[in-house]
Amino acid sequence: MNLFLVKKPCGIIITAIVLLSCSLNISAQKGLTLEESLAVAESNSPTMKKTRLNLIRNQENLNAQNASLKSQFSLSVNPLSFSQDRSFNDLISAWNTTKTTESFGVFTVSQPILLTDARISLMNKFGYVDSYSEYSNTTNTGFSNSLSLNLEQPLFTYNRTRLQLKELELALEDAQLNYAIQLLSLEQQVSIYFYNVYQKQQSLEIDKQAYENMQKSYDIIKNKVDAGLSAREEIFQAELNLASSKSNYENSMVSFENAKDEFKILIGLSLFEDLIVLTNIAVDTVNVDIAFAIDKGLANRMELRQRQINIENAEFNLIQTKALNEFRGQLNLSVGLFGDNRNIANIYDNPTDNESVSLSLTIPLWDWGERKSRIKASEASIEASEISFEEEQNNIILGIRQVCRNLINLRNQIEIARQNVVNAQLTYDLNLEKYRNGDLTGMDLNIFQNQLSEQQIAYTNALISYKLELLNLKIQTLYDFEKSQPVAPVKTL
Repeated sequence: MNLFLVKKPCGIIITAIVLLSCSLNISAQKGLTLEESLAVAESNSPTMKKTRLNLIRNQENLNAQNASLKSQFSLSVNPLSFSQDRSFNDLISAWNTTKTTESFGVFTVSQPILLTDARISLMNKFGYVDSYSEYSNTTNTGFSNSLSLNLEQPLFTYNRTRLQLKELELALEDAQLNYAIQLLSLEQQVSIYFYNVYQKQQSLEIDKQAYENMQKSYDIIKNKVDAGLSAREEIFQAELNLASSKSNYENSMVSFENAKDEFKILIGLSLFEDLIVLTNIAVDTVNVDIAFAIDKGLANRMELRQRQINIENAEFNLIQTKALNEFRGQLNLSVGLFGDNRNIANIYDNPTDNESVSLSLTIPLWDWGERKSRIKASEASIEASEISFEEEQNNIILGIRQVCRNLINLRNQIEIARQNVVNAQLTYDLNLEKYRNGDLTGMDLNIFQNQLSEQQIAYTNALISYKLELLNLKIQTLYDFEKSQPVAPVKTL
């Protein structure tokens, strides 16, 4: 290929620099498949990073709640406490000064009861006290130990511990669903950008082929003009056609580089890392049963489960709302053993049994209709969530039906585009022969070359559109019709 037949020196220099740059970068280019692109994007995409962190946050919140349901051990130590107080004592009708030095520690084992929302705790308090009273002019010192078993049981209300645990479980499930949905959305977005790069890559190859073909036709007409077999003005048209073809080639190169940069930003690659995409867009068209696709979509779509979670959360909110200004009670039981003595070894020589039981009731009287209004508001939220669920179902059905219709149309377009490429190639070959024989002008040959390039690009676009629509169907139904297998995108970290 002789690039220096064009008469514009600046254009020659620019073209040479661009081609030289491309040739130097070939060895450094990184070939990237669609699957590899998705893996890179999942790791590097800012959206996926934030979604993954949200998933981790909800998982850890649930882990913390489950850990809080196990026995909790705590130790509280007060090494030294001193107080001096002078106050009026009504019993003796005199002012009295007291001095107290105290040291104690409390060891507690607490266990929530998920079944009844109760809490049972075992508490042991051991201490030492040195107390002086001015009135009796005596000092009392000694050790004491109090061991007690306590029960706190809410009555006539909902189980707050169980409800909180269920809310966290639903929050984690929703985060997992959201992660999977974002992953599918990322797959669709990466595929669109990936095939856009491939499209530009193919357009560059097609325009390069057209440029080479135009270079050959230029050589033919130049030799004819030099030999006096064609009119001098034919060389002018040939030069114009060659310059136009070169311009298209350079424009395609610029578009290709821009598409690669956008793709690298999307998946998180360095802008200075060169790449080419590797794929086979040849497709085997598949027959899709619309009823089967709709059944799969309604059974698998994660958005429906998210709407159900919204309904459940709204029902939980109704439970909490009904507890506003409610009639409720609290039962507290405690049994224990107390002992004190100057000698620590004899602390339980004369023990005292400590028992207590209390029942408290909260009885609402009048709230001016607050509870009733809030309940109605919560019920309206539940109804709105149910409507959103039905609306999501209809949107899924509508989307699947549209995709199935598009696939049928795109399948027909592929066949038409394939035949158009064959016809355009045959037409170009025939007219190239006429051009060699002098029966066709360079302007006419350029028209046939442009037609061939347009049909080749149209065929590539038809194949890409079909593959993207198949991907859209997979996302709509969570079923891969090419492989005839379900898709399970939910991942746990």
